[in-house]
Amino acid sequence: MKSHFRTAMAWLHTWAGLPLGWLLYLIFLSGSLGYLDTEIDRWMNPQLLAQAQVASPPQQAAIALARLQERAPDAARWFIVLPTDRNDPLVRILWMPRPAPDGAKVRSGSALLDPASGQPLGILHSYGGQFLYRLHYQLHYLPEAVAHWIVGLATLLMLVALITGVIIHKKIFIEFFTFRPGKGVRSWLDAHNLLSVSSLPFQLMITYSGLIFFAFTYMPLVVVAHYGLEPSGQQRFTSELFEAGDSYPRSGTAHALASLAPMLAQAESRWGAGRVNGIDIRQPGDAGARVLLRPNQDSPLRGGEIMVFDGSDGRLLEIRPAAASTVKAIYDTLLGLHEGLYAGPWLRALYLLSGLAGAGMIASGLVLWAEKRRLRAERASGRRHAGLRLVESLNVGTILGLPIAIAGYFWANRLLPETWLQRAAWEGHILFIVWGLCLLHAALRPSRRAWLEQAAMAACAYAAIPLLNIFTSPRHLPATWIDGDTVFAGFDLATLLVGAGFAALVWRISRRPGLAGCLR
Repeated sequence: MKSHFRTAMAWLHTWAGLPLGWLLYLIFLSGSLGYLDTEIDRWMNPQLLAQAQVASPPQQAAIALARLQERAPDAARWFIVLPTDRNDPLVRILWMPRPAPDGAKVRSGSALLDPASGQPLGILHSYGGQFLYRLHYQLHYLPEAVAHWIVGLATLLMLVALITGVIIHKKIFIEFFTFRPGKGVRSWLDAHNLLSVSSLPFQLMITYSGLIFFAFTYMPLVVVAHYGLEPSGQQRFTSELFEAGDSYPRSGTAHALASLAPMLAQAESRWGAGRVNGIDIRQPGDAGARVLLRPNQDSPLRGGEIMVFDGSDGRLLEIRPAAASTVKAIYDTLLGLHEGLYAGPWLRALYLLSGLAGAGMIASGLVLWAEKRRLRAERASGRRHAGLRLVESLNVGTILGLPIAIAGYFWANRLLPETWLQRAAWEGHILFIVWGLCLLHAALRPSRRAWLEQAAMAACAYAAIPLLNIFTSPRHLPATWIDGDTVFAGFDLATLLVGAGFAALVWRISRRPGLAGCLR
């Protein structure tokens, strides 16, 4: 019975991994780069972020408030994001209009403010790292609801593959210390196990917490334990989780908003200087206005403490705890762990490396699947099945084609005209066009030649980015190195390192007779 169960788990592990393996590779690779979204944003929009913030938080809030009064004087809600850390390098304003009387859909708005002038910046030249971050759960071209269903299902199957993988590997921790180079397919399996076990806690956390984004009902035991099975308990759970009732109706009496400076001073005395990140103004211009202040995130708990002030006279009305209930705390902590916004540089680097290890785990599993069946087919009939050839082509075009496409995204950022209004959108289009060409190339070339040629393309594409930057931007590697600009210099150095890694892969493939020999 035990052997049958393990066999079933092995079958489920294999077949749950293959159909969605390419999608999961996209999710892990783009999601991992999302941990560097702010740094990529800066590199791809060098003209916007060259000047440091010089105004104090109260001055920044006053400037932002003036811009909101100009842009959306009749809005139902204003929001100001202050630049407290790397996650928010610029002051950002957002506004939400009042509902239309006829029920028509109303559009909210947002703008970044120039650090020097305080004026709203123009159209962003690039979506930068935000495009890659959103790609891992929105899939770009699909309707958002459809993308969420697809990514949620893929994430669920990933969790199944992780759990079944632990079950079928009886000596999982011994395999962590086992790597046998020169053994062909055996070496690929060792590499797959090593990447899997070394990042297993991260993979389990990031996969399960990712499900929470799409359906909080994946925590049924937590909900039932605290709220019971009755409909009233479920309704109370939903109300607490999404802070239902957190609305402030208009009084109908016009009243100027109180000064934000004393409110910020009270918040800083409680949280520390420079920690106020969000200023949420409900019903501005009304006597019933409320101002909610939030700190920046410095722990995995995503929702921080909130200070609520009367918008008409600036009185402190209440201080809400970071989490009003146990389930709210669990929910916010899982989301906070997944996003990693609280992480410092070293922990963020660990997030990045663990995510890339997850992508490597998926990639090695896909290669292993194809190699095993290729050898089996060649022993049986001396030739490969057409379906296996398709899998090998998709492996090449995804495992190497997607990194090449991301390099194409960076190249497009430097080559497309800065004045072109559609430039930001076309950077994303070019990523998918390049990826499509890589998939086509892999389908037309013999498997080994496709691996070799695309690895060479990836090496050249990444290694040449610093050189391209010298000719297209004043913020290139020599200048930024001298200025001590770690973000721009670090980005160029990182692309050189990635290019060197792909060059090493080219050398490895060229010296071995088959793909399975790359780890020899």
